[in-house]
Parts: sequence; C-alpha cells; structure tokens
Amino acid sequence: MKNTTNIPATGWNLDNSYARLPKKFFTKTAPEPARNSELILFNSDLAKSLGLDAQALNSEDGAKILAGTEVPDGAEPIAQAYAGHQFGNFTMLGDGRAVLLGEQITPEGQRFDIQLKGSGKTAYSRGGDGRAALGPMLREYIISEAMHGLGIPTSRSLAVATTGIPVVRETFLPGAVLTRVASSHLRFGTFQFAAQWGTFEELKALADYAINRHYPTAQDSENPYLELLKNVIAKQAQLVAKWQLAGFIHGVMNTDNMTISGETIDYGPCAFLDTYEPGRVFSSIDQYGRYAYSNQPKITGWNLARFAETLLPLLDKNQEQAIEMAQDLLGDFGNQFQKNWTAGMKAKLGLFGNEEGDDQLIDDLLKLMHDHKADYTNTFRTLTFDKLEEMPLAGKEGFEAWYAAWKSRLDEQTENAETSQELMRSSNPAVIPRNHRVEEAIDAAVSRQDYSLAEKLVAAVKNPYAHTNEQLEYTDAPPEDEERTYKTYCGT
Repeated sequence: MKNTTNIPATGWNLDNSYARLPKKFFTKTAPEPARNSELILFNSDLAKSLGLDAQALNSEDGAKILAGTEVPDGAEPIAQAYAGHQFGNFTMLGDGRAVLLGEQITPEGQRFDIQLKGSGKTAYSRGGDGRAALGPMLREYIISEAMHGLGIPTSRSLAVATTGIPVVRETFLPGAVLTRVASSHLRFGTFQFAAQWGTFEELKALADYAINRHYPTAQDSENPYLELLKNVIAKQAQLVAKWQLAGFIHGVMNTDNMTISGETIDYGPCAFLDTYEPGRVFSSIDQYGRYAYSNQPKITGWNLARFAETLLPLLDKNQEQAIEMAQDLLGDFGNQFQKNWTAGMKAKLGLFGNEEGDDQLIDDLLKLMHDHKADYTNTFRTLTFDKLEEMPLAGKEGFEAWYAAWKSRLDEQTENAETSQELMRSSNPAVIPRNHRVEEAIDAAVSRQDYSLAEKLVAAVKNPYAHTNEQLEYTDAPPEDEERTYKTYCGT
C-alpha cells in the first residue's frame, strides 16, 4: 500500500465502511501513479458540499490526488467485486479500472463514495489496462452533472484529471481519471456476486450493510430484507420514470450498472433523444435494441427480478414462500412506474388534478411528436412559453386540434395560467446535453486540448430550468442526417 500524501489538508474526512465487509467483496488496490497530472475540469460546488477545501484541491498538488498519484490521509483504497448480467448473459466482473478511496463524511454527517475511475489495473481488470481515455471521462462529467441539474438521482463528478499516460484503443488517446462521487457503489451485481459465490452469512452481511447505509428504517420492519426489496423497487420506478421524462437513454442497463440507492451510474454509451423516437438506440454495442429508450422500464423490471432472486434466501426459509413474497412486490413495479411517469408528464403539460381525458391528451401528443419527428425537449420547452411560431409541431397535421384540447383542459382547472406555467418551467428543461454539443466539446478537448467548450457546456446544463438567454444557443437540435447516424461507444 502506498504512503498517504503529505499534501496540506484539503478537508478529507475519509472512512471505508465497505472494507469492513467480508474480504470476498473487495481487493485492496492502490491507484497507479500518473505521469503528469493536470486538472481539466473541477467541480468546486460539489467539493464544498463534501466539506473539501475547493481552492486547495483545485491545484497542482490536488491534481496528484485526483489523478491517483497520491493517496489522501484516511483513504483505504480497494477495488470492489461484483457480477452482472451483461446483455442478458451472467458473468463475473468487478472494478476493472476503478479504485474506491473510501467514503467522505461531510460536515452534515452524510457518507459519499469517492472513486477514481481510470486509475489503473486491479484484480478484476480481466486483461485490460485499467486506464480510461479523456473523452469518455469528459462525457461522464458533463452528463452526470447535467442529470443532477435535471433533478435525476445520479452519481456525480468531482474532477477530470489527465495522467500524461497514453491509452491504447483503436488509436493512442490521452489518458484521464474521473473522480466519481456516489451515495454508494452497491450494485444489483454486488448482490448477484454474493448470491453466486458467497455464503449465506456473507449475503446477509451485505444486505445488512445495504440496509444500514441506504434504508435504515427497514431495520424496524418485520422482514427487513423484504422492506429492502420494496424500497429498491420504489427507487427504480422513480428513477426510470425520470429518465423517460427527460428523454435520457442509458445505453447499457446491465445489472452491474444499476444501484440499489436508485442513482444513475456508469455513463458509457448514454445519450439524449433529439427527435422523439421511442425505439431509438444510440449505443454501438446494442445491436438488437435491448436497451432502447422505450425498453428501459421493461429492462428495469427484469433487472429488479434478478436482484430479488439474490434476496430469496433472506426473505424466507421456505423458497416457495420467498418467491411469492418477491413476486408480489415485483408485480407492482409497472404500476409504480406508470404512476410516476404520468404525474411527470402532466407536470410537463401544466396539468393539475386528474381528469378523464388526461391520458389520451398525453398519448395524442406523443403520437404527433413521433409521426412528425418533432424534437422532444424543444416541443415541451416551446409549449411552456406558448410560443406557437417556434413549436416543432406548428402547422403539422393534427396539432391544431390537440392544441385546442390542451388549452381547453388548462382553462377548466382552478389553477391560474401563471401557476400552470411555473409548473411547466420547473418540469421542462431549456437545455439538455445535446449529443452533438457533447461530441463537439470532447473533440475540442482531445484533439486541441481546448477545454473551454466543455466548461461552457457544463455551465449551460447545470441549471437547465433557468431558461436564460445564455442557454438559447444550446437549444438547437442537430442536423437531421447527423442525428440519424449518431452512435455512442462504451469507452472501455
């Protein structure tokens, strides 16, 4: 294990409760030193919320920690073991290019994982180099911070630091490390690993740890493990509804990329819808559309079933009884998702209360958007401000009748127009991290070492509901031919 750094204190208050689990769940692993570390992006606001000295950390010495060359005092670096279903196929995995430094305890007593992604080989690298290229790390920083601004539960990004070590993929690429912050990295796949290769006692220790860390009130229930499952199902129903409402496509919803905390994690081939196309797939590795936009709720349900299977020994000694208990909860996932999604859609349209024709109003709008290839985000943005001349659906067949029905519904509710518009403003973002804008920023950084586009894009998307004039330049959709052929890649 490397010596801890003698860099002046920057506010680190690290513990590693995960490392007190049975040793099967991790391997002690130090990050590999960078050759030349340089901070490219640094999240001062996040640093301050964690209780860190942002000014001291955003420095040459701080870059040594954030690139993996130095280890802060109190860190206990490990790589976590987990398994997962990848495109439906079960396999052993683990942190192949990431090291968990520990858990930062904030001044308020909250606990957040601090993980270095791209910091070198681990026991789970499976023949890989353990490194990450600059482009994918910039993508995760930009998208995760945009998701946070959108109000979608997510891991966050503290920094991107270059390492001075080239990464070999199809070509030589600049290497980088992302410092990821999450409420934990407990994945569905962590439980799958425990169920497949652990003992009953090890599985129970993991479940008890998860309950204590994320759902402590479950400890008081008659069956804490059933309550754990119930809570995870509810969190995932909320999360995937928010994805759908924002037009977000994760791209690789393997069980090792789903967290029991209900946070979005692992931004590989992710993207946002431009044109509303429910069957849209951007990921180059998703050849059959398993993780298409419209499939995300169904896949979430499938993944939850795999998680529930791991808990069966804890739910009841009688397996048949345990299965029945799990199925009862899983059967309600679809209803929970639909309830969350419908509520979100009504908010996007400024609707209060429940009226008989609301579902049809929503369905008719989405059909119009699909039929006429309307931009998803801009349709709702222009409806928010009732700018008919700017609406992607303006003049399209069927829109006038829908618009009249929507206006009639708004007029009938007791809430006034200002209240309705405020609801829409807070539900419909002015900007999202448009795919072509993300690529533009990444290309400038990788090819020209110009990081200004990435910094400007992050500034634009961090408060997407502000609807400022400065955000207008980021509202334009890409050219149709560019959108049609756009692909994202895993980055590993």
